[in-house]
Amino acid sequence: MPTSSNPPFPAALRLFSVAVIIVLIVGAGLFFAPVLVKPGWPWAVTPFNARFLGGFYTAEMVVMAALLFWNRWSPGRLVLVMAFIFTIIVSVASFINLGYFNFGRKAPWLWFLVYLASVAVSGLFLWRARARPSAKGVTLNPAWRGYMPVELAILGLYGVGLLLFPLTFSSIWPWPVDAFHAQVYSAIFLAGAGGIYLVWRSAPREELLVLGLAQFLVGLLAILGLVITDAAVHRIDWTATGTLCWLALFGWIGISGAFKLYAASRYFSSQSAS
Repeated sequence: MPTSSNPPFPAALRLFSVAVIIVLIVGAGLFFAPVLVKPGWPWAVTPFNARFLGGFYTAEMVVMAALLFWNRWSPGRLVLVMAFIFTIIVSVASFINLGYFNFGRKAPWLWFLVYLASVAVSGLFLWRARARPSAKGVTLNPAWRGYMPVELAILGLYGVGLLLFPLTFSSIWPWPVDAFHAQVYSAIFLAGAGGIYLVWRSAPREELLVLGLAQFLVGLLAILGLVITDAAVHRIDWTATGTLCWLALFGWIGISGAFKLYAASRYFSSQSAS
């Protein structure tokens, strides 16, 4: 996209993005090397929660890398909005559940510092850019225009449910999830809903691509993490209704992301051909 309609981000935001990626590498360690990372995590996590969180942080790390790669208002707008929603909800959930944190250790202090700093930086930048229109987007076909509000409603309502009624809405999860983790997980669904809303309103190619990549990785790594962890502990009832619903939910998220990636690749191909 031309620089005039899709300007670059300031250098300070790029430096902040690098710092966030470094932190996310640690979080991704919960997926790839949980035995090494769990002892230093800000609170005690079970094997399934550790792997699930690690999968999400891996997806978030890839999305932040996309922001560094493009360094433009698009897809930066999408990344920052999703990051702001996620970090502010997780921060609130953490303050509500302070009993999970041992402040005699450094890790909880670093947790709150990183999350509050992320809320402040992403919120400040979005506020300063509030009058800037989105970058020029592609025209979504009628099928996408009709599908995205449904996807937005499902993710948004489920995210609100996990936040306000955590034990009720997390009852379908294949492993026991306490109120704190359910509220943290609500941020994943609400951040995704925020991203879908932006792309539905205006769909720059880069944002469609990044949103699709995020959803594909979240769905894939959630299911893969469940399979890997259960292979070691053997505690999942794979025929239980709740487990099947959970697999269907994250399978749908991953497949939806894959279709967005395909749609974005077609838009890029048509642009190159023209």
